[in-house]
Amino acid sequence: MIRILGRALAVTGLALLISQTAVAQEAVTAEPDVVIRQEGDRTVEEYRVNGFLYAIKVIPQAGPPYFLVAVDDEGNFMRSDQPEGMRIPSWKIFEW
Repeated sequence: MIRILGRALAVTGLALLISQTAVAQEAVTAEPDVVIRQEGDRTVEEYRVNGFLYAIKVIPQAGPPYFLVAVDDEGNFMRSDQPEGMRIPSWKIFEW
């Protein structure tokens, strides 16, 4: 009886772990929310995933567009004129 109960708990725990992992992966791979607004003589596009602002594209009326990319979770940004070099944010999903 104890073996059957132990196996049932193990299978249930494994099923919960798999479902939580699938939900976490969906959250991380979600499409970004883009907010476009006009600020004076420039257009600003804000890119967010799960509410986290990770990039800002600034399109001035004169001159080339540039990106401000999040370098940490505290709201600090670094200018990047090359979108290929953008850092994509990553979060700890599980830690033990």
